[in-house]
Amino acid sequence: MKHKILLLLSALLLIACNSKPETPQQDHLEVFTKELKELKTFFSVPGLSAIVSKNNEIIYENYFGYADIAHQVKVDSLTAFPIASITKLYSATLLMKLAENNTLSLDTPVKTVLTNVQLSDSIQVKHLLSHTSQGNIGKEFFYSSRFSLLTPIIEKVTGSSFNNQMESNIFEPLHLEHTFLLKDSSQIAHRNVKIAMPYVLDEGIQNGFIDYGYSTSAGIVSTARNLIQFSDALDNNTLIDQNSKENMYQGVDSELPYAYGLFNQTVEGHDVLWVYGQYDCYSSLLLKVPSKNLSLVLLANNNLMSDPARLIMGDITSSLFAMSFLKNYVLDLSDMPLIESPDSVYATNDKSNFYKQKVLAQALAQSFMARFGQQNMETSTQLLEKTFEKHPDYLSYGNINLLHNMSFLKDVAFYMDLGEFNLFDKQIEAISQKLLKESPNDPYLHSYMGTYYDRLGNQEKAKFHYNTIVDLDNFSPNWYTNEAKNWLESNE
Repeated sequence: MKHKILLLLSALLLIACNSKPETPQQDHLEVFTKELKELKTFFSVPGLSAIVSKNNEIIYENYFGYADIAHQVKVDSLTAFPIASITKLYSATLLMKLAENNTLSLDTPVKTVLTNVQLSDSIQVKHLLSHTSQGNIGKEFFYSSRFSLLTPIIEKVTGSSFNNQMESNIFEPLHLEHTFLLKDSSQIAHRNVKIAMPYVLDEGIQNGFIDYGYSTSAGIVSTARNLIQFSDALDNNTLIDQNSKENMYQGVDSELPYAYGLFNQTVEGHDVLWVYGQYDCYSSLLLKVPSKNLSLVLLANNNLMSDPARLIMGDITSSLFAMSFLKNYVLDLSDMPLIESPDSVYATNDKSNFYKQKVLAQALAQSFMARFGQQNMETSTQLLEKTFEKHPDYLSYGNINLLHNMSFLKDVAFYMDLGEFNLFDKQIEAISQKLLKESPNDPYLHSYMGTYYDRLGNQEKAKFHYNTIVDLDNFSPNWYTNEAKNWLESNE
């Protein structure tokens, strides 16, 4: 009997040793999945692809929702998405390869290649590649359509089309069978590719449209798996060597938020390299944390994974999608809730910078979604109030996205006929003064403040900001230029 008991105990011990208790990685997976589902619902994203890789091994892969709602076609590993400005990273990689081969130098003045462009003689290829060609050349980052000038530059120095260069230098060597530059609708039928249908959120989810045409700025279609293959190839120096990669990740000036083809930012002591895409009906994100050998790919078939976060400003912590990944996979903060009610924020007295940024990311998202429901406006307002209460030194963390958040709430109140909304006027004016002192040529700042003073009825100050936009030296026309000119013409 004693022998049988010992055998039973041994068997139980063996089972206990072989059982797999829930690991932190499993916690991350479950929480990340839960949060992606929450965000998909919050932003009414029809379909979403998600992949996380570590050490070039896929450790998380999931597909949510529909590539085609009408026909109930679900997103899967073969679903391709237009990735918009993530194309810029492919273009940067191609240019670094051409530089390696001495086909082109990044220091080449643009006008020596494109003799007819109306640009300063001192603007070089690297300035287009780093979005530092506007304003004080090489010293200031302003996201610019001039990036597209790299297309004819590549074609001029190589003597072949941009499409051929992409195919022969990147797509074919990596065997990216589901990645291509999208010229027109005939390609879709010819390739028999499964592209996620485009959608917009208006009065519910509505059918959208596909943006055709390509350049160095945008135009690639890819699947999540192909995109992570490209990311892995950068890690492994398969496409470009280590020196070229380091140069690409640093850019013109390591103090600026944009390197060559992607953003470079420090979050909680970790370098975070990222690039996003945004069309009217699609959004995408590729994020890399070299210190952890981690990469993230997210693809969606509406633009609400990118647009609400104002990623064009260069702050990845404004994205709830990115914050979910960072807290779960990089910072081991799976217990931290992602989206909270105003009553619960700061309830744990968590006054860390990361927690504050997470709350501000939610406030920014709620303000964007306020156009679809007044409750979002109230939630955003309450989140900001709680943050200013817990962190009264708002000048120390006030950035352009926080300014946009507060200004947008004022706009929503105006367009929804909710009366004057002056709750954050003190913060708007103080933060804008600080930011304009740091970056007096920023057209986005002047646009926000022009609208702000126009809403207040202060025509003189509004006119100052709109005149500043029109008179900016070394800036290509953009939406803010047209907005400023229209306002000035209507208020003469």
